[in-house]
Amino acid sequence: MLDFNNLMKSFENGIFRSIGLQPVREYEAGDNVVAYYDWRNNLMVHNGGNPEQLANVEAEYRVSDFLLTWQIATTLNLWDNGNKQTLTFQVGQYVVTDSLVVFQDLRWNTVSVYYNGEVHELIASSFDLHMPEFIGENIVAFKDNGDFYKVFWRGQIYELDVWHNPYIFHGGTDMVAFNDPINGTFAIFENGQFLDVESFHMNNYKVGNGLVVYENLNGDLMMYRNGEISQLTNFGASTWSVRDNVVYWVENGFAYAFIDGQRIDVAKYVPKDFALKNSTLAFRNLMGGVSAVQDGKIVEITNQLDAPFEIYGNSVLVELFNKSYIVLQNGKKYQQ
Repeated sequence: MLDFNNLMKSFENGIFRSIGLQPVREYEAGDNVVAYYDWRNNLMVHNGGNPEQLANVEAEYRVSDFLLTWQIATTLNLWDNGNKQTLTFQVGQYVVTDSLVVFQDLRWNTVSVYYNGEVHELIASSFDLHMPEFIGENIVAFKDNGDFYKVFWRGQIYELDVWHNPYIFHGGTDMVAFNDPINGTFAIFENGQFLDVESFHMNNYKVGNGLVVYENLNGDLMMYRNGEISQLTNFGASTWSVRDNVVYWVENGFAYAFIDGQRIDVAKYVPKDFALKNSTLAFRNLMGGVSAVQDGKIVEITNQLDAPFEIYGNSVLVELFNKSYIVLQNGKKYQQ
């Protein structure tokens, strides 16, 4: 976060701290790492310790909740929990997620994935490269040169099937869902296995962390989680979203959520805007301020009108007037 002097601050263990004594040019933050250009135009990384310089020239950088990449010319570099390495000296397209970096290596005409300290080759081609069909937080669904669909998950590759028409995958963490064109079922990949969830294709489905939510043929909102199917709505949902461990939906003008196994009545109105991440839901309350669902409880953070808010980890960061901030963490509010 930046204060009114454009100085960068962090919130760690209940305390607001200054990262530097000079203004920063720009920054991008994830749950556990922040990258920024300091006043000398050095690219820096901060993850709770002392800031570390990554480059002293202009670089394209991308940040996820755990990983940071920076590209100088065609060289793609990676920072992972303090460890630095070069992934390729001739990069094409690439994507950075929480646990993965999926990238084209134009030297060898391959598509590879970095995961947990290792690089795994997914596709090698003599022709034009294509990126995988789906890239999630720790899972990839892709098609090789022989039209063989496969899933990369936790360092292993699992084979699905050969099909000439494209599969459409949706996924999140530890799971992908798809309509199986061969068997005519609605299926998932979970824990190293391909499983049928429904006997028919589903038109609308979204995947979170180990769960998939979908509208069945009757328009009911259903959820598959931990091997069981449950019904979330009786009359259908006018809008619904899924991310990580949170399912949010609006039914008959009321807002509801399902978080970590618990159904929660969020509001007797439709919030103007909301955010989901990990196990936290933040939303615009009836006064125009910000409230959140944390540990199964609804907490009012502020009633300041239209205050911007974001979620980092399971903490909610709210910006007030004059670049001051409130953080809701573990049900307790901290104000700068």
